[in-house]
Amino acid sequence: MPSPSSSAQAARQAVAQRLAELRRDAGLNGQELATLCGWHPAKSSRIANGKTWPSDADIRLWCTACGAEEQIDDLIAASRSAETMYMEWKRVHRTGMRKSQEDVLPLYERTRLCRVYASNVVAGFFQTEAYARALMSSITELQGTPDDVDEAVAARLARSRLLIEGNHRFSVLIEEWVLRARIGDSATMAGQLGYLLTIMPLPSVSLGIIPFTSVRPVWPLEAFYMFDDALVSVETLSAFVNITSPSEISLYSRAFTQLQKAAVYGVQARACVTRAIESLG
Repeated sequence: MPSPSSSAQAARQAVAQRLAELRRDAGLNGQELATLCGWHPAKSSRIANGKTWPSDADIRLWCTACGAEEQIDDLIAASRSAETMYMEWKRVHRTGMRKSQEDVLPLYERTRLCRVYASNVVAGFFQTEAYARALMSSITELQGTPDDVDEAVAARLARSRLLIEGNHRFSVLIEEWVLRARIGDSATMAGQLGYLLTIMPLPSVSLGIIPFTSVRPVWPLEAFYMFDDALVSVETLSAFVNITSPSEISLYSRAFTQLQKAAVYGVQARACVTRAIESLG
């Protein structure tokens, strides 16, 4: 699997390359372009090399200076698309976590099949209140962002109603070590694991556990969420990457299918969860 940020970086570079080509086609050097735009010459170089991300106003000035006003709308659209592909968590959570939880709900509401590979924590729509609170508290502390955990937890739990409402299906793979990783205290983990046993029989849910001992057709990956065949969101420590390229979505779909081969379901999956509960002592 390629780096999850590769497509985002490629999109950013494509915008920078198009701007550089417009400057060359206009017969301008960096100094001349900077003079026409009214900014420092170094800024032209940084934008053309992809080191500084241009604002909408920068793109308008650049295209106007190059006599390519007809390119403005397309380049602004491409720039905005590339910018939303790679989103730093600290930026997304700059006012706290509640807003990001509310903003993603419509995406879940319009998704018919949500496929999730959970390699680090239990998927958000499967989380209990105590587990979500412990997790979000640790994220807030690590990121140093505003603490609105109570409101964020409530917004996240609102997503769980989709397990029983509407025509939604959730196909989730969880690495066995996620069942053993202590998020919160023992009581929090016992409650979370018990809740997994409760939702496993739901018609909308397909929950597979990938045991420690499984022969792996695909190595452990970063957690990713697939929304139908339209979007893949990949989570890293510092950011999430939104992937919309059909070829990359197809790659994640194939990886998910391969990972399913390593998972156990039904009685065997319940046994994995039960063993994790028993290990809490």
